[in-house]
Formats: sequence, C-alpha cells, structure tokens
Amino acid sequence: MSATEAAKNFGSILTEVRERGAEYVVEHRGKAVARISPEEDPTLTVKEFFEYIENRSVPPVGEEYLRAVEEGIAIWNREEVPGGSWER
Repeated sequence: MSATEAAKNFGSILTEVRERGAEYVVEHRGKAVARISPEEDPTLTVKEFFEYIENRSVPPVGEEYLRAVEEGIAIWNREEVPGGSWER
C-alpha cells in the first residue's frame, strides 16, 4: 500500500494487525520502505519459563531466590482492586 493510503487508514490498519495478525508493506514512490506487522509477544507462562530454564545450562539457585520468584509471581498475578475515590 502507498504511504498516503497507510497514513489515511492508520487506525484501521493497526486494528487489522492486532486482531487478525495482518501484515502490510508500505511503499513510497513504488518502493517498499516499511512493514507493519504484529509484534511478537515476549510474555512467557510460568510453565514456559520453567521449560526454558530446564533447557539451559544455568547455575542452580538457592531456596531464598526461588521463594522470592514465587512471591513476585504471586504479586504479579494478584487481582487489582481499584481504590475508592476517598483514598489517597
């Protein structure tokens, strides 16, 4: 697609990329100059993380470190409850 068309339809292009995984090549004067495509999700599940660690030669860690990691995961996964309007 032309750069002008991409600029005019940028919002809908982003929606297509996000929702359908569409990919676009943007051209300027008939030459490809940019690609708009989905970003790879760098997020790992806990299971994927442990599989990753198991397949790497990393030094063993202590119990204290493992506890800290588990606490961090629990904090990260904690459901956030919005505060009242009177809280500061």
